[in-house]
Amino acid sequence: MQTQSTSFVDRLEETAIAVILGLMTMITFANVVARYVFNSNILWALEMTVFLFAWLALLGACYAVKKGAHLGVDALIDILPAPTRRIFGLISVTVCIAFAFLLLKGAWDYWANFANLPQTEGRWFPLGFEESFRPKAWYEVNDIPMPDFLRWIEPLMNDGDSYEKVPRFIPYAILPFTMALLLFRFIMAGVDIWTGKTDRIVASHEVEDELEEVRHQRGEV
Repeated sequence: MQTQSTSFVDRLEETAIAVILGLMTMITFANVVARYVFNSNILWALEMTVFLFAWLALLGACYAVKKGAHLGVDALIDILPAPTRRIFGLISVTVCIAFAFLLLKGAWDYWANFANLPQTEGRWFPLGFEESFRPKAWYEVNDIPMPDFLRWIEPLMNDGDSYEKVPRFIPYAILPFTMALLLFRFIMAGVDIWTGKTDRIVASHEVEDELEEVRHQRGEV
């Protein structure tokens, strides 16, 4: 049974995904209307939609790990005895945790300098933070104008200089955030396998369930 805090986090993720999808739809629709009805164009619409789609995909990947909804082939796993399935599940989740950790390191190193923060040292695993680096918070996106309600970050990140466009560290922040969330999700999946709550990462059989429901409905008719 899910705790209230877990349910709240799930609802928060679901709401964020729904809001992002809704914004993508509205921006795209508005741009189509502007182009074909008013013979105009929303210059920043395409770039904004691309960023939103990236956010949607990354958040969706994390949420799918939580729900066990990623695609997987378990034909061989199903014929194995339960203890062996658990061992293979632990091996799989260990590989996923290591991979997510590497993704987190890469995501931080890519984003950090854009946020005036140091990258990590070390090729595969972080051995510390670099002592000197070139701050890049002045880098802006191509088309999305800087909204006034974000002007407070200019003295903090850009030495008081005005941004004409949104600084890149804002949309790029989704990278380390979602990679950290992905790592957390895989660790929790590993805990579930270790404690015997499940024996695999992928536990979703939505297609089979839907086909079975269709067969059942046809049988009732």
